[in-house]
Amino acid sequence: MAEVLALVEARLRTTLGEPDARAAVTFLGTDRIEVLRFTEGDVVRYATLGMSASPMTDPTAALADPVAGPRAELVLTVRAGLADTDKVLRPLAVLAASPQVEGLVVAPGASLDVGEPLWPAAPFTSALVAESGGLIEDLDLDAPLDPVRFLPLLPMTPNEAAWKRVHGAAALQEKWLNSGTDLRDPLRRSVSLD
Repeated sequence: MAEVLALVEARLRTTLGEPDARAAVTFLGTDRIEVLRFTEGDVVRYATLGMSASPMTDPTAALADPVAGPRAELVLTVRAGLADTDKVLRPLAVLAASPQVEGLVVAPGASLDVGEPLWPAAPFTSALVAESGGLIEDLDLDAPLDPVRFLPLLPMTPNEAAWKRVHGAAALQEKWLNSGTDLRDPLRRSVSLD
């Protein structure tokens, strides 16, 4: 599916500009995942490239469909210069490989956890998957292929992740909104969860 990845990279470049860095990670038994870094002013964005090469398959399905099924890439946006966020490359690649490795279907509202800080001294070990279509428009592919969705990742502290499991993604996003939380701050504290 090299042609799908070429289209995905073209969409990323058209929307975010030229990447100023890229790294590739390959896990045993999986396709290569690249992470591209785009810097614009005081904001840095990391986007995966490779997750959308194959459709995600429901883990309960008896047979994986090689054509039909949801496709996605992950996008993380943080403020530049406040933390060593470039170390997020490997955790992002791990999350992007999770559909191949664990048979996950990554969708808005899901929590993705790497079990360790996303970057050195990060207060986050997981991220909430947000709705696509904001910053980067979904990429329509020729039928019967599903479109590629560019899913934003919103880092969560362990307390926020636990609260989200009980109350749901929408309730956590409402807490963040009502508190004026800067979700791009790579060192932010947990929102008040009273």
